[in-house]
Amino acid sequence: MKLREALKLDSSGIAKLKDELRAKVDNSLLNAFISLDEAGDGVPIAIKDNIQVKGWSVTAGSKILQGYISPYNATVIDKLKGAGLCAFGRTNMDEFAMGSTTESSYYGKTLNPHDNSCVPGGSSGGSAAAVASGEAIAALGSDTGGSIRQPAAYCGIVGMKPTYGRVSRYGLGAYASSLDQIGPMTQDVEDAALLYDIISGYDQNDSTSADVEYESVVDKLDGNRVLNIGITPSHLENAAPQIQKAYKKAVKALKDAGHNIVECTLLDPKYDISAYYITATAEATTNLARYDGVRYGRRAESDTLEQLYINSRSEGFGDEVKRRILLGNFVLSSGYYDAYYIKAQKVRRVIKDEYAKLFEKVDLILSPVAPTTAPKFGALSDPLQMYLSDIYTIGVNLAGLPAISLPVNKDEDTLPIGLQLIAAPYDEQTLFDGALSLERALETL
Repeated sequence: MKLREALKLDSSGIAKLKDELRAKVDNSLLNAFISLDEAGDGVPIAIKDNIQVKGWSVTAGSKILQGYISPYNATVIDKLKGAGLCAFGRTNMDEFAMGSTTESSYYGKTLNPHDNSCVPGGSSGGSAAAVASGEAIAALGSDTGGSIRQPAAYCGIVGMKPTYGRVSRYGLGAYASSLDQIGPMTQDVEDAALLYDIISGYDQNDSTSADVEYESVVDKLDGNRVLNIGITPSHLENAAPQIQKAYKKAVKALKDAGHNIVECTLLDPKYDISAYYITATAEATTNLARYDGVRYGRRAESDTLEQLYINSRSEGFGDEVKRRILLGNFVLSSGYYDAYYIKAQKVRRVIKDEYAKLFEKVDLILSPVAPTTAPKFGALSDPLQMYLSDIYTIGVNLAGLPAISLPVNKDEDTLPIGLQLIAAPYDEQTLFDGALSLERALETL
């Protein structure tokens, strides 16, 4: 059932839907859900385990937050309630959203519904797998460097990252505060637009929330608009042959739908990788400093205060989180701050300006989401390989842009292939219009 159909159900229909979803989760081997908590009445929406829901255990997939019970709702949860929806189940995720496979979760890995030997993507892998398998009609995820769009692509669903500041971050467990955004993960573009409408808007509780005029995108959704769509052939050299084939198929579909195709050039994505992993790890180090076993987090047995800090963090954090904390401390340390962190912020500005120049001549940019389809478990165990898998998504977060991933094809192993459309800041209307047009055009091929 689609989200828009569920919103038309009466109370008995919603109760029946919840029972059906519970049964699916109970019989599932995917490990998409950590728990099936419920927060009130309404149409059920799965919630990533780093979004605060009052009365729920919210752990961000980490051992260090075992025992924590959220005392408040994130703004997006209150917005769901106000629209007749409710939080329904905590979805699995990479610990503190640091990962691309959902393998680093304290609760164990989530399986890809299309092939259980493959990863579902990350860090919102639980949300993606839940929607793809029918265990959820829709879900919320968070996207710091592709964590909505990449698992959506691997699992064959729609995942949308809003403009930075468009959706409140109040109540989102912070990974990298200048990059994180909550967004919808749904079965199709129209449902994504609907859920985006519900959670968007200014929030005075979030100092980074954008106080700009907001209008519903669903009310004006138009898949017949003719748009100038930029393509980046030079970027395809980093993608596997099946991704390149799907990209060309999507370009043809867009041409056939009447859109104008414009060849563009972006900066070498190696600059995106460098700027992102310096920025993200530096901010993660700062955000996770509070988890010391005293102020926040699970407390380890210790004889001294110093040992308490060491033991609590050593036992509570997983390997990938520790790795990123170490990287962040290094780039922020005396003697390296200017050489790494400050330089990364300058590169980030260049990346943002490059996108701004492109949007002077195009309405949207079509890009791959990932270099390959969903890899096998263990294939990205080398951290560097995992970081490089984010090559197509992180520039969007560095520039604060909106983007949407949607399924366009399958590879020879029937694994989904997703591509993304990228829009100028606060132009979600054009983003959804273009995505709807591409979705419809692909259906006719």
